[in-house]
Amino acid sequence: MKEFTKGLLKENPTFVLLLGMCPTLAVTTSVANGIGMGLSATVVLILSNLVVSLVRKFVPNKIRIASYIVIIAGFVTMIDLFLQAYVPALSKSLGLFIPLIVVNCIILARAEAFASKNSPIPSMLDGAGMGLGFTFALALIGSIREILGAGTWFGISLFGAGFQPATILILPPGAFLILGLLIGCVKLLQKKGEKAKQ
Repeated sequence: MKEFTKGLLKENPTFVLLLGMCPTLAVTTSVANGIGMGLSATVVLILSNLVVSLVRKFVPNKIRIASYIVIIAGFVTMIDLFLQAYVPALSKSLGLFIPLIVVNCIILARAEAFASKNSPIPSMLDGAGMGLGFTFALALIGSIREILGAGTWFGISLFGAGFQPATILILPPGAFLILGLLIGCVKLLQKKGEKAKQ
C-alpha cells in the first residue's frame, strides 16, 4: 500500500514532484479534460510499469531508455485509438496531448526510477498511485478553472445569468496562477505536518 499511496499525496507528481507540467497547464480548462487526460496517463503508467518490470532483466543497459519509450509509445497508441473510437469528443478536445504522453516525464521517470528495479505488482501499484495522484491534481485544477472561469462544472451551469466569470482563469495565465496557489497550499500543509510530527 505504501507504493500506491505515496503518489496520491506525499509524492504527488504535480504538486510535489512538479512533473508533467505541460499537460497540467494545457488541458485543465475543464474538469472533464483533466480527468480524461489523467486517466489516460494512469492506464499508460500501470501497463508500461508492468511491462518494464517484466523485461527489466532482459534489456541491455545501453538501450533501456529507448526500449522504455517504445513500450510507452505502444500503450499510448492503444489509448489514443481507444479514445478516438469510443470518446471522440474527448479525443478531439485533448488533441495532441494524448500522443505527447509518450514523452511525459512522469511515465518515463516511473519506468526508470521504479519499474526497472522492482517486481511487477509493486510496479503496477506505483503506476496506479502516481497516475491517480496526477488525475486528482488535473481534476482539481480543472474544477477550479472551470467553475471560476466559466461558471460551469462538467458543462453544467452552476450560477445564474448574473454571474461574471473570471475569464483569465481559463486562459494560460490562469493555469499558472491556480497551479502556483495550489503548490503553495500543499507546501504549507507539508510544513504544518512536519511541525506536528516534531
